Amino acid sequence: MAFNNKSRKSNSPSHCNFCITLLFITLFTIPSFFFLNSFTTNSKCTNFTKIWSGNLLSAEFAWNSLAFSQHNNPSPIVLKVAVFSRKWPIGTTPGGMERHAHTLHTALSHFGHQVHIFTSPPEDKTISISSKSAAPSSPYIHFHEGEPGKWRYNKAFELFLEEHARQPFDVVHSESVALPHWLAKDIPNLVVSWHGIALESLQSSIFQDLARRPDEPRSQDFNKGLQGVVPKVLNEIRFFNKYAHHVAISDSCGEMLRDVYQIPSRRVHVILNGVDDEDFREDVELGKGFRTKIGIPSNASLVFGVAGRLVKDKGHPLLHEAFSRLITKHTNVYLIVAGSGPWGNRYKDIGRQVLVLGSMSPSMLRAFYNAIDIFVNPTLRPQGLDLTLMEAMMIGKPLLASRFPSIKGSIVVNDEFGYMFSPNVESLLEALEKVVKDGKERLARRGNSCREYANSMFTARKMALAYERLFLCIKRDTFCTYP
Repeated sequence: MAFNNKSRKSNSPSHCNFCITLLFITLFTIPSFFFLNSFTTNSKCTNFTKIWSGNLLSAEFAWNSLAFSQHNNPSPIVLKVAVFSRKWPIGTTPGGMERHAHTLHTALSHFGHQVHIFTSPPEDKTISISSKSAAPSSPYIHFHEGEPGKWRYNKAFELFLEEHARQPFDVVHSESVALPHWLAKDIPNLVVSWHGIALESLQSSIFQDLARRPDEPRSQDFNKGLQGVVPKVLNEIRFFNKYAHHVAISDSCGEMLRDVYQIPSRRVHVILNGVDDEDFREDVELGKGFRTKIGIPSNASLVFGVAGRLVKDKGHPLLHEAFSRLITKHTNVYLIVAGSGPWGNRYKDIGRQVLVLGSMSPSMLRAFYNAIDIFVNPTLRPQGLDLTLMEAMMIGKPLLASRFPSIKGSIVVNDEFGYMFSPNVESLLEALEKVVKDGKERLARRGNSCREYANSMFTARKMALAYERLFLCIKRDTFCTYP
């Protein structure tokens, strides 16, 4: 976060009462408001395209559902775009935010726009920190000086000002708080994409604690974390308004920015993330070969898959417990785990029906997705919208995912796309049993529906066209009318 406020410690009764009251307000009022709003979100975007006309800055649904024309011709205006990203994926396995930035801005460069990336030095020391562009259709990379992988926004901003003096930027884009609000407040043509907010962290902490087993002690950091995150939420609500334009990566996050964070509607724009459909496409033979390579028996009745960081807030305690119970009744179902983290070794302890493969490159992930029958995402982050959900759908795999507004409002918008469960072990186990009962043929039909929907909504091209239209709106109001 872009702030360093720390709550002052006090043992006075009044202070304790205030904390308890604030905790109860947080636990019940905000989540209740959030989930009530989710019902309106879930009704949106159930069709592949949306019939709508008007000023795009007034649209409150995901821009992905609009039928932007294919980018056969160059943009009417070549934009010069500045991008602030804490990291740029060179020589490492990138996180979701870095992958989003790379996919989006590489696509915009291919459209003909001049994109400049301001980022931290690469961790691979063999790469020069001078400005780089591998090809005319690639972004220019400006690495600031300093420790590899450590973000220094002030150094990046100095490079930005130098480039801006040579030729002014039309649009400035910040990936979350890469550009802090005290600098952002003076940039009228700035767009910030929110990949995570403090209120999400608060809600995630609540669901993680609710997921504890009865015999499991509460984490010592739980109360400390709650006391620390509440001031962060309040600070965010105060300073988010300093950013000119906001991009929410889910419909429900857009509602939260408008309704809880009190950002004017015309400054909040919902654009869902996209993935490269060339990297994630159906390949049956690739999947069969991958199964053989990792040791999945040819007669396996069903193969589940999960990918990402193997940490608590991604819901792995739930999946670990539920799948452990599932295989006591179903001895021929398997779980492939792609990713690294503290829960990796615990999955290995379950036995032969769980295969833990570690982190994977995009090419390996393509084989992983093609090898499974259904993708599982047990996240405990209510505002999260993992790229893995879109990647799995793009390849034609149905989803088994947490019943959170972000997912059911923007991803699993049709029951045919998969299964949903409440974030607890019993509900997840019930959903796993339902998947096993439905079987491979039913899952394959659901997967075909997922592929069709993903190709209409979640391609990198669709995402980039939406961002391009937003940037053009900010540059010239004449491009804000749709269709």
